Amino acid sequence: MKYMICYDLQRPIQDYPTLYRVLIENFNAKRVLESQWVFRRINTNAAGLRDYFKNFLDSNDRLLIVSLDNFEWAGWNLVSKISEL
Repeated sequence: MKYMICYDLQRPIQDYPTLYRVLIENFNAKRVLESQWVFRRINTNAAGLRDYFKNFLDSNDRLLIVSLDNFEWAGWNLVSKISEL
C-alpha cells in the first residue's frame, strides 16, 4: 500500500536526523513537500505507522498518516478534528 506521512515540527530549528534517516533508509520514502513524504509498506496500517513514527517526534509535534490506496488515516495532535468534517 502507498502511504503519505505529514508532520508539523514545533521546533523548526531542531534537527530531526533520525526521522529523516528512517524515512529514507528504512522506508525508501520520497519527499513530495517540505513536511510530506510518500512510501510503500505492506502488513501494516495507518495507526501502526502513526505509533511507530511518534517515537521520532517531540510530544508537541503533529503527525498525520494517510493511506493513498483506501484513504484510511490516523493522526496525532492534529489542529482540527478531521472526523468532524
